[in-house]
Amino acid sequence: MAPSALDDINMAGRRDAWKTLPSPKLHPVREAKFEKYLTPQIDGHERALAQPEGQAAIVIDNGSSTVRAGWSFESKPRLQIPPIMAKYRDRKLGRTFSFAGQDCYADTTARGHIRNAFEVGTGIVSNWDVTEHVLDHVFIKLGMNGVDGAIDMPIVMTEAVANLAYTRKSMTEIIFECYGAPALVYGIDSLFSYRHNKGKTGLVVSSSYSATHMIPVYNSKPMLAQAIRLNWGGWHAAEYLLKLIKLKYLGGFPGKLNASQAEAMVRDFCYVSKDYDNELAHYLDWTGLEERERIVQYPYTEEVIVQKTEEELARITERKKESGRRLQEQAAKMRLERLLKKEQELEYYKDVQRKLVDQNKKETKRLLDDAEVKDEAALDRMVKDLERTIKKARTKDLGGEQEEEQEAPDFSLLDVPDDQLDEAGIKQKRQQRLMKSNHDARARAKAEKEAEKARIAEEARLDEERRTNDLEGWLEDKRQARLAKLALIKERDRLKADLGNRKSLASQIRMKNIANLASDTPTGGAGGRKRRRGGDDDDFGADDNDWGVYRSVAMGANKGDSDDEEEGEEDLEASVKALEQDLLEYDKDFTYENTLEAQKDWTKSLLHAFRYGPRPFDAGSSAEAHRLHLNVERIRVPEVLFQPSAIAGIDQAGIVEMASDILTQRLPGITGIDQNDFLRDVFLTGGNTLFQNFDERLRTALTPLLPAGAPLTIRRAQDAVLDAWKGAAGWATTPDAKRAFVTKEEYQEKGAEYIKEHDMGNAFS
Repeated sequence: MAPSALDDINMAGRRDAWKTLPSPKLHPVREAKFEKYLTPQIDGHERALAQPEGQAAIVIDNGSSTVRAGWSFESKPRLQIPPIMAKYRDRKLGRTFSFAGQDCYADTTARGHIRNAFEVGTGIVSNWDVTEHVLDHVFIKLGMNGVDGAIDMPIVMTEAVANLAYTRKSMTEIIFECYGAPALVYGIDSLFSYRHNKGKTGLVVSSSYSATHMIPVYNSKPMLAQAIRLNWGGWHAAEYLLKLIKLKYLGGFPGKLNASQAEAMVRDFCYVSKDYDNELAHYLDWTGLEERERIVQYPYTEEVIVQKTEEELARITERKKESGRRLQEQAAKMRLERLLKKEQELEYYKDVQRKLVDQNKKETKRLLDDAEVKDEAALDRMVKDLERTIKKARTKDLGGEQEEEQEAPDFSLLDVPDDQLDEAGIKQKRQQRLMKSNHDARARAKAEKEAEKARIAEEARLDEERRTNDLEGWLEDKRQARLAKLALIKERDRLKADLGNRKSLASQIRMKNIANLASDTPTGGAGGRKRRRGGDDDDFGADDNDWGVYRSVAMGANKGDSDDEEEGEEDLEASVKALEQDLLEYDKDFTYENTLEAQKDWTKSLLHAFRYGPRPFDAGSSAEAHRLHLNVERIRVPEVLFQPSAIAGIDQAGIVEMASDILTQRLPGITGIDQNDFLRDVFLTGGNTLFQNFDERLRTALTPLLPAGAPLTIRRAQDAVLDAWKGAAGWATTPDAKRAFVTKEEYQEKGAEYIKEHDMGNAFS
């Protein structure tokens, strides 16, 4: 039976539920931009010179996302810039401009010439020209521009875990040869952060911009041989989010997307789910979706529509009515003039007919020539046509009944042999033959129409009889017919989607056909016929099969897109709706929820919730078209750290498996080491660990993999971003640091590959 009125009310309530939601909270799109010009700060260098000998150094956290630089005796870095450079030549001015760091965003042209010092997605320096420009910028801003000859302060610089020897060698050569620094030492950023947070023994989990590392530390000494790396960091997360957004809005998003915007969205909106699978299963539920999603509003230009007052609208309406009345009066006047003219013509030709009575042939021919009529038969036809036209016009003007059906035409000459007719009779016979063909064609069309009506009526009668006698069988036929129509609709939509994709097979075949038609020597459907020599025309179209080429070119343009021409012209949606009306009326198991209309309802569409949230989408609104709706991406992007293979297809273990391998497999096999010492201090550092619930998720996932009662303690760095620089600054003036510095004399004696191993750096290999 049909759904009850109560069900209809509930459905309508659910469709209107979005109206009770508060106005959506819009977040402006954020991206890297030029903030302000930073002047060189010479006071830092002056303070460094005033420090006791060995108590001042330049500290540079050389990160792949941000380079932080400052003085070892200060609590925070003075400079934080991206490791980028832009250089271009202005031909009009005849000058070359160079920008470094944040200044690259100050000039529109410079933004298009930005280059990064690091290899994309890694912590390895690969562009030394950019690196040198960035270091120039750093030293100038720190007030070292006035130093004669060379940098007069030792330098502490961070580097990646297991940094390449060639990369370290090149950096050492630049520091000593280009800048002439007195001493240089390298250290691992995460170990500096661990030292700054008073760590002694534990597992350092560092997830930064380019990679994620786990380093066990025992009595302040890193066990680098047991360290593990996951090739996933903040850069990869931003790129992954960018791909998800482009896939989400496959038809094309009008806003301009870039990696800088994606990085801001990852930082601002993403978080780690406590129970990923369960939360993902219910993330797009309509209940509470407006609270879970984040809407990013991109800049747009709204079309300004000038609103008119009611008085102006009333005046416009009145002008339109007045204009319509004038047009009607003019049309009536013109019809009357034409009617009078035709009546005068009719009276003239009737007068000619009266004069032709009892006239000889010569006088008759003279009268017909004066009237510009061929013969008396033509004169009779003209009189009849004018009488019929005048009568029809009068009936229309007076609003009378329609003209009675015209009498059957005269085909009497068709039975007369041609040898019994003169030249005028033969022409009249030919005309009657043509008129008869038209008359017969109209009669056949009318008969076919009547037959079609009778067929439809008979089908309706048989259908009703079948429904009365065999309801279950009748319902099953309706269900199967509906499924067949739905399959045709799905195939039609698939073809249209394929034609929109230039790489699809349907699109490629279509383009091949178009290219073949445009070719000077077309081949293919018409049997490979070529153009005739010496001419531009060919015989394409002479064969009916040739028109199949045009059918394939236009594939997807019609509603049906079926091989059957009649089926292709059929309105599939109307047919489905008619079948569903029968099922709603007689099938108790078929409700409104099963109809095509309900399935297309945006409140029932999971794809709509995924793209546009719990509110209707107005395609005509420029503001709504320029909105990004982030929902499942908020938990999917950070989840890659825990499930890299399942989420992003990376053939590596997640951080839970990595930590479990170190804590339960590697460390227990080393003599004299207590596993519980490392469990008591699992330390999180790096900007990619700042996701909400990161520590709680790691604790929840790691606990089942450890022995019962294991003393697991997870803590975060005080400042996951700046603690690496602060730790390096605090370590720079310690006795351990002084022993680890490589002086310029040692560099000149032992070469650029020479390093001194220490507790904060990489081991020599």
